Amino acid sequence: MEHLLNGLRAAAEPTRLRILALCAHGELTVSELTQILGQSQPRVSRHLKLLCEAGLLDRFREGTWAFFRLAGVGAAGDLARVLVDRIPDDDDTIARDLQRLAAVKATRAEAASAYFRANAATWDRVRSLYVDEREVEQALLGLLPEREVRDLLDVGTGTGRIVELLGRRGVRAVGVDSSRDMLGVARANLERAHLPHCQVRFADAYQLPMPAASFDAVTIHQVLHYLDDPGEALAEAARVLRPGGRLVVVDFAPHELDQLRAEHAHRRLGFTDAEMEQWLRRAGLEPAPPLVLPGDPLTVVLWPARRPRPEAAAGSVHPAPAATRGLPH
Repeated sequence: MEHLLNGLRAAAEPTRLRILALCAHGELTVSELTQILGQSQPRVSRHLKLLCEAGLLDRFREGTWAFFRLAGVGAAGDLARVLVDRIPDDDDTIARDLQRLAAVKATRAEAASAYFRANAATWDRVRSLYVDEREVEQALLGLLPEREVRDLLDVGTGTGRIVELLGRRGVRAVGVDSSRDMLGVARANLERAHLPHCQVRFADAYQLPMPAASFDAVTIHQVLHYLDDPGEALAEAARVLRPGGRLVVVDFAPHELDQLRAEHAHRRLGFTDAEMEQWLRRAGLEPAPPLVLPGDPLTVVLWPARRPRPEAAAGSVHPAPAATRGLPH
């Protein structure tokens, strides 16, 4: 009862309700919320502190940035979602806030697109500054048995390297990316490799133009750290997996190289095993133990998961609770 009352007291203020509504649409920083709300940073920080203390928001720090989002689990998180759902759709203040939020996201996307345009031709060389790609590729192939993978989707394909890698096995591979400059490089690479059974397409990681259950495997290689909502991208990737299909996420372990934000448009400074497992389970997948490839200064982690087969779930003595999908992007 006390937790419920604390949550209601914390939310019982117009600006704090606005913050909850905004954080229901993705992770935001203090500066972004200050820009959207049109209030001073100390005042916004005070509201955020009260909402976090009540358990309605989660806060996590990465380098010099702090991100806020609706609490993911627990009674306080449930309360936060109920409160957001009760805000009228036609509220003028919330509508203006969401318009400003869209502008903030558009600015982020343009910054990332500008970086990709500037680096498309040398993207593989830029990535090699972080970790030995040959080691990563070998580990990735080991997690995708040849006998089980005939159709593969690579989300955020960049130069098409993963499509090319799997295509050489005879896999019918499709790569998607939201950068047309990157797709131009990828198409040239696939043509040079003589892989007519492979292709790339323009697509959004949050809205893949493929039907459900259409791929044996999905790879997301060094992409999530650019995204506003990694959990939603994983849920969309899980949607297109066939029963028994495999997902492999390749990204960085948590690190403190804050300059990667300014220099390379990184949104997130790596991911913990715990948050990755939470996202995968919410997407309805069964995570497997991660594979860690230590590096200096950055460590790469491969997080594999599988979509359960219906017969496996039906035959379970103690079936797991149904997984829930993350908040909409």
